[in-house]
Amino acid sequence: MSLNKALMSFAKDESGAVTVDWVVLTAAIVGLGLAVITSVRTGVVSLGGDIQSSLEAASVASLGTLGYTEVVADPD
Repeated sequence: MSLNKALMSFAKDESGAVTVDWVVLTAAIVGLGLAVITSVRTGVVSLGGDIQSSLEAASVASLGTLGYTEVVADPD
């Protein structure tokens, strides 16, 4: 096989084209994911801080004050 035929055969071969397409699509998906994470990150951090502040300020009721009313027997 001559060099010219080998180069023409190589130029017409499309067996690696699908791989290139998948690499490009995967890179685009990863790039979009990073863009979304970057744009949402500040809001999520702020919301996390608000939740932390609310939980630190919250109090926990003791078991004796959960709506239990002591019934006193009528002496009559």
